[in-house]
Amino acid sequence: MGKDTKNDKSNEQVLDPEEQKRAEAMAEEEVGKKVDEESSADESAGVSQEKYDELNEKYMRLVAEFENYKKRTVRERVELIQTAARDTIADLLPILDDFDRAKKLADDESSDESFSEGVELVYQKLHSTLKKRGLHAMESDGEPFDAEYHEALTEMPAPSEEMKGKVVDTIEKGYFLKEKIIRHAKVVVGK
Repeated sequence: MGKDTKNDKSNEQVLDPEEQKRAEAMAEEEVGKKVDEESSADESAGVSQEKYDELNEKYMRLVAEFENYKKRTVRERVELIQTAARDTIADLLPILDDFDRAKKLADDESSDESFSEGVELVYQKLHSTLKKRGLHAMESDGEPFDAEYHEALTEMPAPSEEMKGKVVDTIEKGYFLKEKIIRHAKVVVGK
């Protein structure tokens, strides 16, 4: 064993200091090249990662936009279905008002008018059919005046202090169709 180590040492060449500096410089240069290659590989991987992140973000935004679009179209479709008959029902409201006035007149004991049984049945059927479709009358008598629901036709002196700013009389009923106002109530407000 001792002999082999002597031979190994003798086979090694001893470099003079200048050659040793050149060898070290070449080794540093090779290490530098490897580091540059690795860093350029890292940079290209970094660029690829950045590009991946950018494309992934665009994809996620596109998916989110599409989901919002689907939700919006479903919501619009449901709303359209729910209010599809809105115009037809709005056109029937004056007829409903006439029925209400005729019924009120027939129910008044001082009036000679009467409401026949057949007309009473038609009246009830019309009301129940429209109610099934989502139509319901707005309560306004005695309620505080609210411009979102009421249309003030005139003001009159309030019969009592507590009726100031409230609806004293309803000239024409307001109606909701599935929680949306289809017609504002025309009212007289106490001042």
